[in-house]
Amino acid sequence: MFKDKKVVVVLPAYNAAETLEKTYKEIPFDIVDEVVLVDDASSDDTAALGKSLGIQHIIQHEDNKGYGGNQKSCYNKALELGADIVIMLHPDYQYTPLLIPSMVNIIANDLYQVVLGSRILGQGALRGGMPLYKYIANRLLTFTQNVLINAKLSEYHTGYRSYSAEVLNAINYQDNSDDFVFDNQVLSQIVYAGYEIGEVTCPTKYFEEASSINFSRSMKYGFGVLGTSVKHFLQRVGVGKFKMYRSPSTGGANSEARVGTSSSTIN
Repeated sequence: MFKDKKVVVVLPAYNAAETLEKTYKEIPFDIVDEVVLVDDASSDDTAALGKSLGIQHIIQHEDNKGYGGNQKSCYNKALELGADIVIMLHPDYQYTPLLIPSMVNIIANDLYQVVLGSRILGQGALRGGMPLYKYIANRLLTFTQNVLINAKLSEYHTGYRSYSAEVLNAINYQDNSDDFVFDNQVLSQIVYAGYEIGEVTCPTKYFEEASSINFSRSMKYGFGVLGTSVKHFLQRVGVGKFKMYRSPSTGGANSEARVGTSSSTIN
């Protein structure tokens, strides 16, 4: 709890057994109230390890739902738990949990309703081992997105994010892709809804156990990002009308959505 706001950290996991414990033990539990681990049908013992660490809220997908599908389960559960602030942290230890207090403080003090951990601010990305081709693609995509979306972010592709519950309930994330482009769709929805986004400099670590997508998946992701940005532009200028920009139905489409029958919860 921080300034009377409940803080929930969500961990979207896939084969994260080698790095989960290190990530979990750096979470600042003096301000974090709950942790949710969603295991997306891992082939290792991610869920069992989470249980041994004392994580109370563990969801196991019986079938792999993808990165976006995993996050939907994360946010649904966090909102169900009554979170005021939700931190999405990858359990592969690519991003340090030590930035959580800074991100929470910004939202709790109503400076921004969304805060991203940016690898591009400063020299964190290349210094941390980001492949050069990914860095160049990141910069080109971000420039294009800023033009089409009419925003000014240092990057749209970080996996370290914090949201107020207000924002998650205001956007239609439930209809987004289950793939990696989910993250960019969420940011597009947030900007379109009129929320400003804050950023903090985030050191990153690239190593063998850290999750990453291969070149072909990166290309697919890149085209998906461009497609999302074009849709945003068309919606913004009044030419297009896309379902992803509609507000959730009265009563909270997102808060009502729960993990489906292909998942199990471990308490």
